[in-house]
Formats: sequence, C-alpha cells, structure tokens
Amino acid sequence: MADEKNAQDQMTLFGGAPERGAAPETAPRARHAELNRVLSHAAYAYYALDDPEMTDAEFDRALQELLALEAAHPELVTPDSYTQRVGGYVSEQFEPVAHAARMYSMDDAMDLGELDEWLARTEEALGATPERPVAYTCELKIDGLGVALTYTDAQFVRAATRGDGTTGENVTANALTISDIPRALAPAGLERLADGGLGRSVEVRGEVYMPRRSFARLNEDADAAGTAPFANPRNAAAGSLRQKDPKVTAHRDLETFIYAVADEAPIDVHTQHDFLQWLIDCGFSVNPRFKRCTSAAEVRAYCEDALAHRDDLDYDIDGVVVKVDSFASQEALGFTARAPRWAIAFKFPPEEKRTVLREIRVQVGRTGVLTPVAEFDPVTVAGSTIARATLHNVDEIARKNVRVGDTIVVHKAGDVIPEVVGPVLELRPAGAPEFRMPETCPSCGSPVVREEGEVAYRCVSIDCPAQATERLIHWGARGAMDIDGLGDEIVSRMVEQGLLSDVADFYDRLTEDALAEVWTGRQTVDGEDIVVGPVIAAKIMAQVTESKGRGLARVLFGLGIRHVGATVARQLAAHFDSCAALAAASEEDIAAVDGVGPKIAASVREFFSVEKNVAVVERLREAGVVLEEERSEPERPQTLAGLTFVLTGTLERRTREEAKAALQALGAKVTGSVSKKTSYVVAGEAAGSKLAKAEALGVPVLDEDALERVLETGAAPA
Repeated sequence: MADEKNAQDQMTLFGGAPERGAAPETAPRARHAELNRVLSHAAYAYYALDDPEMTDAEFDRALQELLALEAAHPELVTPDSYTQRVGGYVSEQFEPVAHAARMYSMDDAMDLGELDEWLARTEEALGATPERPVAYTCELKIDGLGVALTYTDAQFVRAATRGDGTTGENVTANALTISDIPRALAPAGLERLADGGLGRSVEVRGEVYMPRRSFARLNEDADAAGTAPFANPRNAAAGSLRQKDPKVTAHRDLETFIYAVADEAPIDVHTQHDFLQWLIDCGFSVNPRFKRCTSAAEVRAYCEDALAHRDDLDYDIDGVVVKVDSFASQEALGFTARAPRWAIAFKFPPEEKRTVLREIRVQVGRTGVLTPVAEFDPVTVAGSTIARATLHNVDEIARKNVRVGDTIVVHKAGDVIPEVVGPVLELRPAGAPEFRMPETCPSCGSPVVREEGEVAYRCVSIDCPAQATERLIHWGARGAMDIDGLGDEIVSRMVEQGLLSDVADFYDRLTEDALAEVWTGRQTVDGEDIVVGPVIAAKIMAQVTESKGRGLARVLFGLGIRHVGATVARQLAAHFDSCAALAAASEEDIAAVDGVGPKIAASVREFFSVEKNVAVVERLREAGVVLEEERSEPERPQTLAGLTFVLTGTLERRTREEAKAALQALGAKVTGSVSKKTSYVVAGEAAGSKLAKAEALGVPVLDEDALERVLETGAAPA
C-alpha cells in the first residue's frame, strides 16, 4: 500500500502538473497543501528512514513549484510550510544534541541562469563595482549526511547529525570508527585559535560520505547475502553512521569532508577560503577542489567544469556550493528562515534516460542466491552505455513495480552503478505480466527456496554449476587459500572444459599438463588462442601445492559456508582446532563460540549435514590439505594485554599480517587508526599519515628493531 501511495503521489505531482514555476490557476490553496504533504512525506523517508521514495529531481521539482506558488500567493506561507523548514529529522534511538548554532539548508539554483540571477542580486546587495568585486569560494556539493564535530580544548568530544537543524543525534561512538576524523586538532591549526584552543569549544561541520568503490562493494555483499540493497551512496552513508552497533559502522568504509564552522569568532580567519586552509592545518579532510573566484564568470566556469568532470570522482556530488568568501559580507547578507543569503547550491541536472525493459533474467551467485537482472535497450547514461542493471530481489521488483515491456527510467546510482528508477506507468503495454521468481534454478533445474524472514531465493543444490565457478574462484582468493595466478577467467575456462567441479579437484584431479592447455580467453594478433602454457601452469600448481598448508581458518573461509567470513572462520578454527571436531559439533556448541551465534551455527551445521560437502572435505584431507589448526608453540603469556598497536609503512622482516598475528599472540590489540588511546605506532618504510598523526598526538613510535625486541621479550618498551 505504501508503494501504491507513493506512486499516486508522484502521478499527482508530475502526471499532468504545470511546468515548473507555473502555479495552477485554480485552487492554489489545495495545490499548496498537496505539495507540502508529499514533500514532508518524502523528506521523512529520506532523512529519517534513509529510504528515499522520490528521486532528487522529482523532489526538487516539487519544492521549486511550492516556492513559486508561495511567491505568487504570499498568504499561503505558514510556519509549518516545507519552505520554512531546514529539513531533516531527529531519531529517538540516539541521544539528542543541541547544535552550537543552527545548521541551515541551502537555496538551490536549478540551472546556470538562476545562478547568474543570484550572483547579480548578491553583488547588487554588497555594492560591488569593477574596482571592488565580490569574491566567492566554490566547493563541490558532496552528497552525504551532514555532521557536526565538536572539539573542546582541541580534543574531539562529540559528533552529531544535522537532525532538524537545531537538534541532532549523538553519533559519537560511530564517528570514532571513521579514520579521517582527527581525535585532536593538529598544532598547526591551534596557532590560529584564541588561547591556543584552551578553554575553547569549536564545532565544525561537513559531510560523511561513502566512496563509490565502497558502495559498490557493499551492495555486492548485500546481493550475495540476499539482503536488501542500498539505493545510493548517500543513503548507505546515512544508514551506516546511524547504526546502533559501532562495529557495523566500522566496516562500512566511511569518509568525511569538512567545510564549515558554527562560529568563526574564536578562529583568526576572515574568509571561507582561508577557513578551509585552517581546517587542513587542523588535520581535517577537506575536499581539495575548492577555488576562490573573483568574478561571476569564474564561478560559472567552475560549475561547468565540475559538471563535466563529476564522473571522474570516487564520491557522489550533486552540484556546487557557491559562498561569498568574506565572513564580514556573509554577516551583512544574513539568513532567510531556512537558508543563508550568502550561499547557493547550483544543482546538477539529473541524468536519467528512458528505455524499454526487454527481459528480467535470473542469475545464480556463489551462495546460491537468485538475483534478477533487468536487460533493456542500450542507453548512454553518465558517459557510458548501459544495457542491464541488477534488480536485487523479487521484493525490490515489486516495490518498483517494473514489468517486462515497460518503458523504464534508468540512471547510475552514484553516477557509477546502473539502476532502474521505475516504470513510466502511462506507457505500460496492456497485459504486461508481473514478474514471478522461477520455482527451479535456471542453472541446474533444482528447486529454489525462500527461507522465512529473508528476501532472497536460493538454489539448494551443491552441484549447481553456476555456483561451482564462483565457489572455485572464491577458494583461490587472497583471503582464502591465496593461490596466486588463479584468475577468474582461467577458473571459468577450467569449469567449462570439465577440469574442475569442486575445490578438491584442485588437488586430486587437476594436472600441470591439463592446466597448460587451458585457453586464457585472449588471442594473438593473428587470431590464435593464447593458452596458459607450461611455465605459468607450473607456477600455479606450485601455488596449489603450497596452499595445502594455509591452515584450518582459511579452509573454512574458502569453503564458502554461508555467513562464515574470514573473522568467523578464525574464531571457529581457534575454538575447535580441527575440521573433524567442527563437523561433529552440535548447533548449540557452535553457537556458543564468541562472535558466532545461532544464525551462523545453523549455516555451519547445515553445510556439514550435506553428504557431498563432507565427501569434498574428506578428499581435501586425503590430498594433504591441512584441516587442523596447528599450534607448534604453546600459547605465550598475554604480556601485551591492554595495549593497542597500529602498524604503518612497509616492514622488512615480516608482513604486516604476520606482525599483527605476532602481537595478537601476546595479547595486544591491533587496530587500523591512530587515536589518543593508541599505545604504540610501529612505523616501517614509507610510513604516511598515521605516523604524522601519532607524532601530533604524542603517541610513542617504534621502528622495526624495537618491534622485534617486543616480540622476542614479550615486554613493551618503557
């Protein structure tokens, strides 16, 4: 019903609505109420639920129509009109935080013409002349979640979301997992703070965002797990920062760009451009593409360049923010009810295209999850041609209400990931059938099941060839058995040629001669097939032999047991010592392992209850693959318990993973980011920002010789 309501709202707003800026001639009050209702509902879904029901373009169109309607009928403006709000909501699951000063929204310029009008009004208001032009600072508009960071006595004390502009949500515990948020202001920044920052509280503001590479990886993991995908990187960042469990946030790879301050009075800076440089001096991440412009022509050129190169970035931007550079001029211009008069957001036009959905094809992944994929007439979006996009699962198809034969709207989520926005309902052909998930696997014909409480359908057959290729690729991956040279293409070719069907085949069926004849998928300039060849085949087979001794944890991860990642595999291996002991354990015993729980335990128990899986494990044992957790040395005393180490740079005597394992064997905690709580930083060759942060915080730094003494003696240096 919610989806039907949303569809009706959008049909009401855009199905036959007048052009932007033209309020209906009849019933303006009714139209005003309708726009307010739909915008408020959409804003709640966007800010509070992190689950947008309208595209940015549709939302902007509705807001601009509302602004135009109120300009023509000022009597309609009331305090509860959406135009008078900052936007955003405060969730009850977090402690409320009052901001040092109100966090405002930004007025929008929807095209360069509107930007030129704002520039002209601003320069007139400030009395600009050719001899005394207005300077502006232009910054990329990051599509993330607004955040306020508070520092007292130069030390980080709190992070809060924007919320409703005056009150935000306390997300300090989650923000502490974001590596580029400084735990203390760097000395270079303190020089420009009154009293060196002592006795002072400074609240800086910016955006938390998720890089596009991380967003793609997150949704790939969601598809593999059969869970609902994130709509875009902004929603992924918002949902990640507002997690109840900081451990979830820590694995979401969030980053920040900081660009504002609640009150610049304590800082000896007088322009936005100098303020951004001060933020850099303090150790904050600042988007490097800011620029000071001294004319309207320069501002326009900056915006045009940003629009042309938005696809080159690893993060989402949806426009350019233009600010009057002088803080004194900003103060003179002041604010409206919801936005500063001294700044405007030039919004990029949405790049959405229409095409025809020809087929919904179902693919089978490594874990057996059936994923529907839309295949449509090729269309060019954001600089490249796309012809297919994942629909994630059957619930997502129902939510978007797409059917084969529909004219659909497509875009790239984050300007990277092809995505179906939805159908153009008025163009739907008569009799277009609703999608139904197949009852049997399209790869092997086995029955598919949907477990209670999950959105995913799965193929239950261990013999499914579609799963086989992905399982074999996973087995040789770096985090699993780490078989160097075993690329996806070669594995796929070996499956096609019948050389491999399960992971044990690597050890008891595959031969060096057979591998040497496998086609790599490439050809010479003369059109001859390029095969692996004897030299590469010998190297790969040597890696296969070496992988036998990787240990139980890597084997368990490599087997691709559902829900068993690298960390869980290590916990299981450490607890049970052998694959035989794990296979014989009850579901209750497995669930009792720290960090495992009933869901993972059920999955492990299910894996070892399948006869073919047990047979594959037995063949691995017979081939000489180590299925025990070898403990050549007795457990060492935990003399480093309570100490936290950070490793940075390149070590000569051991890899970072080996050094980490050695420190952990002595009870130390090894983390990836430096903070005031870090006990020691171990710096190898070419150590970078972590070393600089350690020096700024006064954290002791050890070289590799000192690390070796710690590992030999088990004692931390004085």
